[in-house]
Amino acid sequence: MRLDVVGVPAGGWSELGEAARSLIAAAEVLIGGRRHLDLVPADAGPAERLTWPSPLRPALPGLLDDCAGRRTVVLASGDPLVSGIGSTLIEVLGVDAVRIHPSVSSVALGCARLGWASETVRVVSVVGRDLDLVRRHLAPGQRLVVLSSGAETPGALATLLVGAGYGPSVLTVLGDLGAAAESWSQTTAADAAGLVDAPALNLVAVECRAEPSTRPLGSGSGLPDDAYDHDGQLTKRDLRASALSRLAPVPGELLWDLGAGAGSIAIEWARTDPRCRAIAIDRTPDRAARITANAARLGVPGIQVITADVTESVDWLPRPDAIFVGGGADLDLIRRCWHLLPAGGRLVGHAVTVETEQVLLEAWRGFGGELVRIGVERLEPLGGFHGWKSARAVVQWSAVRGADPGSSA
Repeated sequence: MRLDVVGVPAGGWSELGEAARSLIAAAEVLIGGRRHLDLVPADAGPAERLTWPSPLRPALPGLLDDCAGRRTVVLASGDPLVSGIGSTLIEVLGVDAVRIHPSVSSVALGCARLGWASETVRVVSVVGRDLDLVRRHLAPGQRLVVLSSGAETPGALATLLVGAGYGPSVLTVLGDLGAAAESWSQTTAADAAGLVDAPALNLVAVECRAEPSTRPLGSGSGLPDDAYDHDGQLTKRDLRASALSRLAPVPGELLWDLGAGAGSIAIEWARTDPRCRAIAIDRTPDRAARITANAARLGVPGIQVITADVTESVDWLPRPDAIFVGGGADLDLIRRCWHLLPAGGRLVGHAVTVETEQVLLEAWRGFGGELVRIGVERLEPLGGFHGWKSARAVVQWSAVRGADPGSSA
């Protein structure tokens, strides 16, 4: 099957070029949202017009099968590859089966109105997604272009910013970009919280400004320990940074965080890039709920949290690219995890007890890698003076699987 996906400008049919109009006129089937279909005059396109099913993704293959063998054109807004249907169709059909005919995107129009260079902007789509995704990108001086889900997004976003300590941020709501009804309003997040009077079609430009008391978290690994709600089961900051450096997150790869506790390893893996995926497994429902809340608050609500026994879950989870095993691992679990990794996969384990140290020592003997003991001392008051207080030392084993099957340990 071959599809042409035509991006329609906000001005509608009158602003489409001749080539795009010809594609639509020659089509046997026209697919799009109701708004897009209504932009095409009745005598200018095919008689058969189909609207997108809901939910879209499960029903999409069947819809496309119904159009097989007929010239089919899909309508989208602006650039179909900017948080649009074009990306979904390419995922389903493959890049060779989809030809994209873009118009100017709403992001490009928004940046043009504001005079923002595109390389200075972070684009975050909350179309059909969790608004908490914005949190990962909050930093003083950051410029965000948020693709809205609807008229309620600007007010909800303002409320989120205020709660995160970014109330002074400047919000510019750009409505119906490129159309005759284009609108512009600007205020601070503090003044716009709860705003509901916004155009249905809008994007929100945010110039991030923090309250003086707000502590930016940054995008690197090793967030402060108090960034997490936890019950003591937390991989501490320095150890977390060490583990993440060896897990080496790569965009698009999947991490297992086994015995996740507060979820800090999975969360910081996911924060490195929007394409990084993570599954956090913990057998305690309270901890699983805590992981979910931590992930949302730290801007990575897409982490999958599973309440299950770690030793059982590894048999049915999707194959990972990297695995972190917290304290309490046994050699059988390590072996199973190792043999599930692809070539180049990384495994990191931590031990705080002598018994688990022996497990990691055997893993090192069987699979190689690096075995280190990490001790951290912090300066604390000692009477009227100060002294160093040692935290419990942790043994860390890390290894990268080679191309060959390796030892069975």
